Amino acid sequence: MTKGWAWTSLPRPGDCIWTPGIRNTMNLLKTNIFRQQFGNQLRVPQPCYRRKTYLCYQLKQLDGFTLDKGCFQNKKQRHAEIRFIDKITSLNLDPNQRYKIICYVTWSPCPACAGELVDFINGRDNLSLQIFASRLYFHWVKVFQRGLQQLQAAQVSVAVMTRSEFEDCWEEFVDNQGMPFESWDKLEQYSESISRRLQRILSPSNWNNLEDSFRDLRLGSPSPSSLRSDSR
Repeated sequence: MTKGWAWTSLPRPGDCIWTPGIRNTMNLLKTNIFRQQFGNQLRVPQPCYRRKTYLCYQLKQLDGFTLDKGCFQNKKQRHAEIRFIDKITSLNLDPNQRYKIICYVTWSPCPACAGELVDFINGRDNLSLQIFASRLYFHWVKVFQRGLQQLQAAQVSVAVMTRSEFEDCWEEFVDNQGMPFESWDKLEQYSESISRRLQRILSPSNWNNLEDSFRDLRLGSPSPSSLRSDSR
């Protein structure tokens, strides 16, 4: 029997969709949902749809064995990142063991969630957190940039998803029916462009005083709906 994780019942919308057991692809992300929500195109392809936040995570031992994995969506007034933190906290991981967590997110964290992730990782020296984002959320807004800078300052790796991460997400979280991942048009071009934008944000020359940034981060972020309809 292969080692894996499976669904024990149909998840409710937004629920964590992995539980210990044997893998069962019936409740994995649908292929069209994956392509719509993880697509890194600059504009939403036709027909138009709302881009939402999905967070897929893998909790691994340092030898690469996967202990837990799952996928969260935003719920009302509770973002996927906070639900992810709640889940990992509930596992009561052995503080004497080292773990690596890899997250694939459709949108980079908002300032409030970035602050919560910083608080989560601080003091947990046995955890290594890597975040790969398909797209950057309001990357032109200073407070959103500062959230990403704070994550980097807290030793959280923040990067843009490349074909390699999209392929891994496809294999681990999508009901792919055994079909290999097929790139959409200009995936690599979009990924490189978004990555350059992220590197500019994370460049030390673009950082303000970290103490001021952290204080600004705690003030909260503007309402996404007040900025544009393509919200988390």
